[in-house]
Amino acid sequence: MSNDINKKLNELNIKLDEASAPAGSYVPYVITGNLVFISGQLPFINGKITTKGKVGENVSVEEGIKMAEACAKTILSQLKEACNGDLNKVKKVVKIGGFVASAPDFTDHPKIINGALPLNKSPTSTIIAYFFPSALKTFEEPGFPLPIS
Repeated sequence: MSNDINKKLNELNIKLDEASAPAGSYVPYVITGNLVFISGQLPFINGKITTKGKVGENVSVEEGIKMAEACAKTILSQLKEACNGDLNKVKKVVKIGGFVASAPDFTDHPKIINGALPLNKSPTSTIIAYFFPSALKTFEEPGFPLPIS
């Protein structure tokens, strides 16, 4: 089995957009030592947030899962940029944190967050959020170990 992430993405028919510009006044990633920290990412698809609302209210579970997948792709796009285009520099994903904007009575948050994890088996944390007015979800990536140069 190949460890080439680009080949794996191709096999899974996963296409990454160019890394998007920050939606606010923050940097998209920081490299310190052999770690990359990715700022929170929104579910951009072709540069736009295509689904707005709350899961369990006006957004279906299936749409929520698609938005989690979109967040994962934006994380990978930022990571690829941080690695000068070479995702094979990444040795391990340390943690993924997900925020789901949902109706107060919605309880299936792990199903949504799992939509972002087809390539990853790292620890996750799900944060239930009822307060995002427009973006359905965001993800944070605390650190990716890179080889020390």
